[in-house]
Amino acid sequence: MTEADGGLRGRARAVLFRFPAALGRLGLVDRERGTDAFDLALPVMVTGTVRTVLRTADFFMVGLALSSAAVAGLEFAFQYYFVGFGLALALSSGTISVVSRAKGAGRHDRADLAIKQSLWLAVILSAPLVVVAQFRSEFLVGVLTNDPVAIEQGATYLRIVTYALLARFWSMIAARALQGSGDTRTPMYVNLLTIPTNIGLNAALIFGLGPFPELGIAGAAWGTTVAETLSAVIFAGLLLSGRYDVRLRLGGKQWDATIAGDIVRVGTPLAGSRLVGTFGRFPFLFVLGVLGTPVVAAFAIGRRVIMLAMMPAWGYSTAASTLVGQALGAGDETDATAYGWDTTRIALVTQLLIAAVMVAIARPIATIFNPEAAAITASFVRVFALAVGGFSVARTLRGALRGAGDTAWPFYGKVLGLAARLSLVALALPAGTAVGIGGVSIAPGLGLGIGAVYAAIVVDYYVQAAVNAVRFRSGKWRLVARRPSAGGVSGDD
Repeated sequence: MTEADGGLRGRARAVLFRFPAALGRLGLVDRERGTDAFDLALPVMVTGTVRTVLRTADFFMVGLALSSAAVAGLEFAFQYYFVGFGLALALSSGTISVVSRAKGAGRHDRADLAIKQSLWLAVILSAPLVVVAQFRSEFLVGVLTNDPVAIEQGATYLRIVTYALLARFWSMIAARALQGSGDTRTPMYVNLLTIPTNIGLNAALIFGLGPFPELGIAGAAWGTTVAETLSAVIFAGLLLSGRYDVRLRLGGKQWDATIAGDIVRVGTPLAGSRLVGTFGRFPFLFVLGVLGTPVVAAFAIGRRVIMLAMMPAWGYSTAASTLVGQALGAGDETDATAYGWDTTRIALVTQLLIAAVMVAIARPIATIFNPEAAAITASFVRVFALAVGGFSVARTLRGALRGAGDTAWPFYGKVLGLAARLSLVALALPAGTAVGIGGVSIAPGLGLGIGAVYAAIVVDYYVQAAVNAVRFRSGKWRLVARRPSAGGVSGDD
């Protein structure tokens, strides 16, 4: 890097860090803790934003090349891919919890062994999902829609993209291990290389640019599979190199039941939370499908657009996990508590500011991405913007609780929020519409239409926020963190 490049980056960094400094002057956060949280969160926010752009670009390009039915099929297929993604997220969340507390306690060998345990667990979890997708993709997508085009397009995407699952598992594990050690920049650099590659490959393969064949929706799936594999290879090289605070050691001890148990203990409620959320989307999307395929497409695009406002929560959630976990590993519960609240405050301000901008430009964005149904797409953007506050608090405090190894209560909040969402969205069905549940037919609809869908989205996120806030305020998560096996920092090597 040249001196000019270094100076430019330094000036850009100085400008960005005026934000936590300004919040400190306003008394909204402690300046030092706010800066620590922002410093850790910023690279994850950049990564998340770029990844959100990727997914939004997928929907834009598929909609441009094909039809609204293809966009709906892509959304349906994503729900099944999210089953694997949710398990990967839960497993990697267990990894960051164990690694951050082990590093805070000075048990570097335990942190390294946690990475190996996570990798073996990833192989066990991902392989069956790939097999199921190869043989049952049409059936799976057909559960959610009767549209033959949506089924065909969604099944094609699902069959191919699941080849990337193991690579995705490993990339998330490696990234979370680095983040748990306090390094959030290296994962950002890897993603800044591989995600634009993904976008370029998707465009080339969807439209048949240059020497590439025109594959339509299959091109989006193959582009993602190749890019995810590249990401996994790079992360493997980094963690095998020994140049970072954590490393993947191929030799030596291959299994530690205590560490694996801690990862599973932390990750299981998070896996449950993700799977509840994923499977909960199925009846939700079923209702949207009854309201019409254009409604499904509008929901899919609106949600991905507003994810630009929601994405900072991923960064702040990771920062909260790392800071809370390391403070607890060092035996400072007071500092851990302060970091949890200050990270939540700065996250909330960040996301509300971005959401306000997205609301202001909702209609032009909707017109670009979904001109067939621009009005309803813009409405979904605005509704998700209303939910941003709840999403921010819920996600950031979930990260703080995860840093303590207390992942059960975010799961309870997820279940309660989902129950509220499905109860409300059922009211959108036309009156008299029969739905079969366990052999029992019920007719929950009141014909409230799209208004009930909007209410369901907003209420869900604020219920989750309330549960996580009550749990963190209670302080009982500290008791969970004091358990002898927490973080895998006890026991023999």
